[in-house]
Amino acid sequence: MASKTAGSTPPDDLTPQRQVVPKVNKVTSEDITASLRAGFSDFLARPFMSGFFGLFYTVFGLLFVWCLVWLGMIWMIIPAAVGFPLVAPFAAAGLYEMSRRLQREESFGWSDILAVMANQRKREMGWMAFVTLFIFWVWMYQVRLWLAIILQDASFSDFDGFLNTVFFTPQGWTFLAVGTCVGAFLSAVLFSVTVVAMPLLLDRETDFVTAMLTSIRVVTENPLVMLTWAAIISVTMLLSLVPAFLGLIFTLPILGHTTWHLYQRAVPPVEGHSVQASP
Repeated sequence: MASKTAGSTPPDDLTPQRQVVPKVNKVTSEDITASLRAGFSDFLARPFMSGFFGLFYTVFGLLFVWCLVWLGMIWMIIPAAVGFPLVAPFAAAGLYEMSRRLQREESFGWSDILAVMANQRKREMGWMAFVTLFIFWVWMYQVRLWLAIILQDASFSDFDGFLNTVFFTPQGWTFLAVGTCVGAFLSAVLFSVTVVAMPLLLDRETDFVTAMLTSIRVVTENPLVMLTWAAIISVTMLLSLVPAFLGLIFTLPILGHTTWHLYQRAVPPVEGHSVQASP
């Protein structure tokens, strides 16, 4: 008996879909300025919801530092505080979704945004989180490595002793110089692979490797502009750490919203491939 499916055409939804590689635009300093204005506008549109994400990030950072103190790892406080902003792109996922909906003039509440964030575990965002946290782990490990190599003969039993050793001894100056160079390299790598990768994964159905490669292309094709944006992020985030991380309550949301708008200027939409991020 002949099979009923013999010679039939496979359903369209079973046909393998070709991966669409996003195009990349040239961006200028005006794009950064316009994105900053749009990001600040998004923050003012929903200040309490935006501030919540900044507050959550701030509290987590304070708890992280407190754990280091509790564990007696006082020498890790400064590198942890400096490196902690490296994970900010992943923490800003909810802010990207807020900007996306505000731009489309869609109504939304807490449940809508949190549901979208929770839904990312089923998509490629989890892999980007792994990449981000892995680089942060490398950051922390290299600090311990240089501590052991450069400051092996130094002794410090408290935070003040650590500061005196680092800032007022030749070995400390060497440690700062090497650590700064290595840290700058790791920061550049993470910035390059995530600057538009996170919002891209939230906005479209694509794999995390394509998202990272697209992010790298945005940086390499717009080096001066993206270097400026990286400098703005770095200076703003570091200044926000000074008052016990409290500045992050405001700066993280604004930078997160701004990143969404800069992503849209750097990566043009593809008809039929942009998807709703909501579940």
